[in-house]
Parts: sequence; C-alpha cells; structure tokens
Amino acid sequence: MALRKLVAGNWKMNGSLAALAELDAIAVAAGAHAGIDVLVCPPFTLIPAAVARAPDLIFGGQDCHHAARGAHTGCVAAGMLKEIGAAYVIVGHSERRADQHETDADVQAKARAAIAAGLIAIVCVGETEAQRDAGHAGIVVSNHLDGSVPPEATEVTLVISYEPIWAIGTGRTPSLADVAEIHAIIRAKLIDLLGRAGERVRIVYGGSVKPENAADILSVADVDGVLVGGASLTADQFVPIVEAAAAAIG
Repeated sequence: MALRKLVAGNWKMNGSLAALAELDAIAVAAGAHAGIDVLVCPPFTLIPAAVARAPDLIFGGQDCHHAARGAHTGCVAAGMLKEIGAAYVIVGHSERRADQHETDADVQAKARAAIAAGLIAIVCVGETEAQRDAGHAGIVVSNHLDGSVPPEATEVTLVISYEPIWAIGTGRTPSLADVAEIHAIIRAKLIDLLGRAGERVRIVYGGSVKPENAADILSVADVDGVLVGGASLTADQFVPIVEAAAAAIG
C-alpha cells in the first residue's frame, strides 16, 4: 500500500531568526508538491516565528516532556508545542537516547503525551554499529518498537523513523537492501502491535539523507519518507529532497 510521503527536516540545535529565510524556498517547493507532506522541526524557540513566516508549511518540535505541566525546569510540554503551532514532535531521537540517557519507557511516555496533546509523534528507533556488526540490528529495532510505541497509537498519530545510529551525521548510509530489510521488520512489528493500523503507519528513513541519495532511498519498499538532519538547514539542500519525494509518487 502506497502511503503519503513525509519529508521532515530536523534542524537540531541549529538555526536563528535570520535562518528562517531558508523557509521561503522550502515553502514554495512544498506548495508545488501538494501530494507529499513537508515538515520542518526547528528549535522550539523558533516555531512561532517560523509559523508566521511560512504559515503553509508544517512544523514540529524536536522533543517534549512526558508531563503536561509541572516543576520540570527547562523542559517543554507537548501542549506548549501544540499551542505555538507545532503539528508533530520527534521523540526518542538517538542523540537524546544517548546524551540524555532516554529509555524506551521514557520515549513511550513522551509519545503518549504528544498524542494526548493532539500532536503526531515521530518515534525514532535504530541500532549502533556494533549491534549491526553483531547481526542484531533487527532485534534491536524490534525491541525499541516494543518498548517505545504507545498501544493507543494509530496511523494518524504515529510515524516511525528508522535511523541507524552509525549513519547519523557521518555521511554513511546502509545499503538499500539493508534499509528494505529493517523497514520490513518494522512494518511486521507495527502490525503485531497495532493490528490493521500498523499497515498504515508511515515509516521514514533517517541517517545522512542528502540530495544525492534521497531518490534511491525513497524508492525502497516501505520507505514512506525521510527524516533529514544537516541537509534540511538550507533550501539548496532540502528542496531537492522534497522534489525527489514528489517524483517517487509519480
């Protein structure tokens, strides 16, 4: 089943008010290709200004807290992101799993909070290089899904991003056969966890996606889009990826 493609940009801890000028050309490309969804996730401090500058684009946050409110200094609630114009939020990115020591249980709690607040949760899963070399990539990803996917999730509240940790920001990518294998494992696990809804949850690939490899990645079965890091920071790099996704749907 062909699902609507999602091209998501994760700016990470980059960007400024001046950098929002990049959204102008991205918005034009998104408008020209209405058959796909184009999402930009800047630092949450930039979301209100981004929405004001490019109201027709879709915006998201890069993380949220599992609680709706409380004494959590420096954290951002899902409802706060929703209020300032976010439609999505990334949870469980490998950088947060590593740097902030987030567990699958933490990620599931954040995803549940996101869904409760009316956001679409992009749940990230992926293996380390050592785990792949040991032949455990499929098991690791399957276990991430078991622990991170909220049981109440549906195809309209959840996206899964497969990001092999060793490929993020390194310029390396797995083979297309490797991507197909893991995405097939993810699809089967989603059906196991969510029933028929699991057939329609979008699975995107993340990890050193760039204009040169986007078309090939997007041609793989069960790759329903891409989560783009560094190449999403400029329109010159991001727009060709949007165009590759549009071309992939014919």
